[in-house]
Amino acid sequence: MCGIVGIVGQSSVNQTIYDALTVLQHRGQDAAGIVTIDGNAFRLRKANGLVKDVFETKHMQRLQGNAGIGHVRYPTAGSSSASEAQPFYVNSPFGISLAHNGNLTNTVDLAQSLVEKRRHVNTTSDSEILLNLLADELQETRTLSLTADEVFDAVAKVHAQTRGAYAVAAMIIGQGLVAFRDPYGIRPLVLGKHETATGTEYMVASESVALDAVGFEVMRDVAPGEAIYISLAGELFTRQCAVNPSYAPCIFEFVYFARPDSAIDKISVYASRVNMGAKLGEKIKSEWFEHDIDVVIPIPETSCDIALEIARCMDLPYRQGFVKNRYIGRTFIMPGQQERKKSVRRKLNAIDTEFRGKNVLLVDDSIVRGTTSEQIIEMAREAGAKKVYFASAAPEIRFPNVYGIDMPTSNELIAHGRDADEIAELIGADGIIFQDLTDLVEAVKLENPDIKRFETSVFDGNYITGDVDQSYLDHVNQLRNDDAKANRLKDIGTNLELHNVCHP
Repeated sequence: MCGIVGIVGQSSVNQTIYDALTVLQHRGQDAAGIVTIDGNAFRLRKANGLVKDVFETKHMQRLQGNAGIGHVRYPTAGSSSASEAQPFYVNSPFGISLAHNGNLTNTVDLAQSLVEKRRHVNTTSDSEILLNLLADELQETRTLSLTADEVFDAVAKVHAQTRGAYAVAAMIIGQGLVAFRDPYGIRPLVLGKHETATGTEYMVASESVALDAVGFEVMRDVAPGEAIYISLAGELFTRQCAVNPSYAPCIFEFVYFARPDSAIDKISVYASRVNMGAKLGEKIKSEWFEHDIDVVIPIPETSCDIALEIARCMDLPYRQGFVKNRYIGRTFIMPGQQERKKSVRRKLNAIDTEFRGKNVLLVDDSIVRGTTSEQIIEMAREAGAKKVYFASAAPEIRFPNVYGIDMPTSNELIAHGRDADEIAELIGADGIIFQDLTDLVEAVKLENPDIKRFETSVFDGNYITGDVDQSYLDHVNQLRNDDAKANRLKDIGTNLELHNVCHP
């Protein structure tokens, strides 16, 4: 997962992009980058690290220009070297820089087609492939000044070649900003504007909260398959560029990734999580009607709103039993099981008085490997809990994600091939309950009934793009397991097949 931002303004945009990226930091803590257009040149700064660490005063002073894009990423199953920090750029045609959130599923074929066209790809990133595809299509225009129709025709040709998930923001020297979203709208992208004394400024970002934070008004979500083109003169153009687009946004955005104060595709993330809590609370009451639970405690922070609603439904006390260290990264994306285990203890600390002598219901947004859940249950028992029950706001995660979330291989997913009792035994819970998939979908859909389906492949194995088969998953599994990740950390290779792994 990652976050992207793009702005065409009336004055310098470096500080606005920086501020927006800090608000999107939850979407990626591995690397950050900003590129601006200054006259006829790109000004670029990118490196591994948090936004606040990557950009010093000297870098910000150099990032001059009234238009630019920004990116934050987290480490994936591919390389997390500085060379793969975004935005990427190519010199021809015009000079194009691109930031991408998502993952392409046909990168090997695309990479081969680029080789045949004599285009060089320098990293193991599918984002650089996407950049070169766009550049190659724009090369066909052979004009010094692009029209909106020429930009949209190029995006349409990119759609026709690519498979998978992508939300993109790209800057073209001397022309403007182009942004587009895959035909299923799997990854989010929102459009906003800001009126100034000298004209209208436009912005695109992964989440609405990024626009809110810098004073932009949310206009609407970019539709699946749609492209947005904003000239450097501040003219806004839009066009549907995909054949038969349809909404299928990633439901995991609402479960875990997005900030609660964001709205994605007219769905309040906060409200959807409250709905998840209501649905799960009713299920617990129905299936555990003779329960002996004394208190409901969330595992911070995503599950707090969910747990509060469960407590309300069950007429039980709600308590904050864990204190979170906000400076530790998300554990399920860390390379290596031992590192994940150590990180949990550094990430959370239990408040003994909330556990001692009580039967507690711990609530989390989801269970992936089970590593974090097992460690937290141990912490609850060490703090004095008599019994520890566990509730997951998401169904059992049984399948890998191929659309931009670096989840582990099937064999490393605790729910793969196991039922609830087996999972409870493995993580040391006295009982466990999962949200039903139909209830999860309904909880999110309640906020926007116009969206009829969501991308739910991690739960049901139904890959919405229709091009993911077992051989593809086997290949991804070989590249994603912990041993493979450890080897890549030691030796960052250049094998084009690495494009097939999940990249933000």
